[in-house]
Amino acid sequence: MDRARPIVRRPLAALLTATAVAAAGVTALTPDARAADADLARNGGFEAGLDGWNCPAGTTVTSPVRTGASALKATPAGSDNARCAQTVTVKPDSAYTLSGHVRGAYVHLGASGTGTTDVSTWTQSAPDWQKLTTTFRTGPSTTSVTIYIHGWYGTGAYHADDITLVGPGGETGQPPAPPAGLSASGVTATSVSLSWSPAAGATSYAIYRDGARIRTVTGTSTTVTGLSPSTAYAFQVAALNDAGESARSATVTATTSAPDSGGGDPGLPAHALVGYLHASFANGSGYTRLADVPDSWDVIDLAFGEPTSVTSGDIRFERCPAAECPGVESDAEFKAAIRAKQAAGKKVLISIGGQNGQVRLTTTAARDTFVSSVSRIIDAYGLDGLDIDFEGHSLSLDTGDTDFRNPKTPVIVNLISALKTLKARYGDDFVLTMAPETFFVQLGHQFYGSGPWGGQDPRAGAYLPVIHALRDDLTLLHVQDYNSGPIMGLDGQYHSMGGADFHIAMTDMLLTGFPVAGDAGNVFPPLRPDQVAIGMPATVNAGNGHVSPAEVVKTLDCLTKGADCGSYRTHGTWPSLRGLMTWSINWDRFGGWEFQRTFDGYFG
Repeated sequence: MDRARPIVRRPLAALLTATAVAAAGVTALTPDARAADADLARNGGFEAGLDGWNCPAGTTVTSPVRTGASALKATPAGSDNARCAQTVTVKPDSAYTLSGHVRGAYVHLGASGTGTTDVSTWTQSAPDWQKLTTTFRTGPSTTSVTIYIHGWYGTGAYHADDITLVGPGGETGQPPAPPAGLSASGVTATSVSLSWSPAAGATSYAIYRDGARIRTVTGTSTTVTGLSPSTAYAFQVAALNDAGESARSATVTATTSAPDSGGGDPGLPAHALVGYLHASFANGSGYTRLADVPDSWDVIDLAFGEPTSVTSGDIRFERCPAAECPGVESDAEFKAAIRAKQAAGKKVLISIGGQNGQVRLTTTAARDTFVSSVSRIIDAYGLDGLDIDFEGHSLSLDTGDTDFRNPKTPVIVNLISALKTLKARYGDDFVLTMAPETFFVQLGHQFYGSGPWGGQDPRAGAYLPVIHALRDDLTLLHVQDYNSGPIMGLDGQYHSMGGADFHIAMTDMLLTGFPVAGDAGNVFPPLRPDQVAIGMPATVNAGNGHVSPAEVVKTLDCLTKGADCGSYRTHGTWPSLRGLMTWSINWDRFGGWEFQRTFDGYFG
């Protein structure tokens, strides 16, 4: 996505300070600390079932067991690592030892939210009980940490027993008051969006459906999916902190609608309008407050979260300062606007990357830092999910990496792993979108990576393995059909920007599938139409390839109705095509909301 913004260089002293803090993360227990130490993990032996643990893919078993009568068994799926976690009250600036006994393939034990360096340890194969141990020191203001255990995607069940967190206990205080203001909105045939007011002292919230607890979230909104059409449901919310759970809120009821013939993701309307909001910078389009974004916009991508360095994986989201963005809202107003959008059934995401935000997860350490830093942004603002807008040299394929189904390049493998981890952490409600350029997707029809003999641009088609690995988790793919050179379509002809033909040909490739690097035996499978939105610039100022409203309508008529397709013959019609994406909301406002009005006029 194009924008103009000065480069901010961070002082070397700040980086050296951060390195020194990280190096101090593992500290030996002193004799004085040992005297006050206790085991702070709740139900670490799983003798009380899963009490104290958030463990959607786990259960307790009576065999195999290391001690006592029960142990944990959790089974990862292809898109879920079977994570079990609990939040523990700790003291600031104190040393802790986390241990547990495990068996099974690929078992991980770790702690996050330490305030210093998050830690983890793992074993690749444990045919019998094996002890895992790691240590950490809490930060100067850290009062709680999350300890967790998980397996790896599709590698089989693991077992765990006797998990302990040894160190000085913190002050637990009192449970929070029940949340107020619970309301239901965004009702579809299979989902209901809930929102409520924050409860003082709450660290998370438990969601109840018809009296049964179904999930825990950290924000003040969620979308409950997997519901039956034309069915009444009763919802309640309770507030949680380290001292316990509040009484439940007042009950709100909602009745799902009749089945939607458009199909698709239940958290979005049948046809959605997606746009990027300049939240961290200003340019010629002017600053737009989140609360002033019209209701037509169903998905709002906050642009951008950016890394502290290209390979750090440490993503930061810094809102635009008042000196650069006159009229910018306060943090409190910004968060209130997010909650208001969510209450109206809209999705608000953090977009990572952009034109200036190069992200290369070259190591597993960078991968883990990416997961933890993105999670902090999502939790801090109560966001619905994540948009990946990696551009430039963020993704490229190593020489010899020629199979999009089985990538070997670290930056590709680590990104896939990070996104699967985030999806597993936040569950089915997590919205995951991607906004690659045509160079990284449709160009893969002709060229993939550096090619079998080398010499090609290694970035060609480099998004394909990421999209393919995440296709079951991907909410939306909206390729940027702009700032693009000519691309060969499935008709063997080159198509160029400037009219409906380009959008029709590029979208037909996504919905039909296409041979990669011209190999008819190596076909990139089609995506579902409800996963695809068409990316277009909002105005001539927003990017090369802007088309008039008449060309937008012609594109939609061809792809959804088979009408007015021009010379290109599509391989089907897709009435459940999700909709349109644009760069950007700010530029559309600058242009008198022409793009929004075109979408509204077509889909109603």
